[in-house]
Amino acid sequence: MKALLQRVARAEVSVAGERVASIGPGLLVFVAIEPADGEAEFRWVVDRVLELRIFPDERLPMNLSVCDVDGELLVVSQFTLAADTSRGRRPGFSKAAPPEQARQGYERVLALLRERWPKVAAGRFGADMQVSLVNDGPATFILER
Repeated sequence: MKALLQRVARAEVSVAGERVASIGPGLLVFVAIEPADGEAEFRWVVDRVLELRIFPDERLPMNLSVCDVDGELLVVSQFTLAADTSRGRRPGFSKAAPPEQARQGYERVLALLRERWPKVAAGRFGADMQVSLVNDGPATFILER
């Protein structure tokens, strides 16, 4: 499983010109489900997203979690995070879960996040999405398990 977290001042997702989700300060979370991912990986990434101390306080530039700052989450499925770019000039996607498995994994991650945090917005799985954001920092982190 891979996730890319971006600390944002704001972010939004549109599909076919229609805004489907938006957040204020918080995290934009891109998620890639891989074939071997299951409940342990889903719970691990949720723990990391909610507990990673990547927001500033008065003492340190990275000392608070998204929950500590009452931040919002925008979660977007992105199978391209699982791309194999080690050979050739065209990425391969054999490391990404098949669409139905990926959908189920993405929905499980969303459900687990929503069980623990009320401020979770989501992109539209499988859609051609346009994502707009204002990166805060910039601060971007890759989670891999």
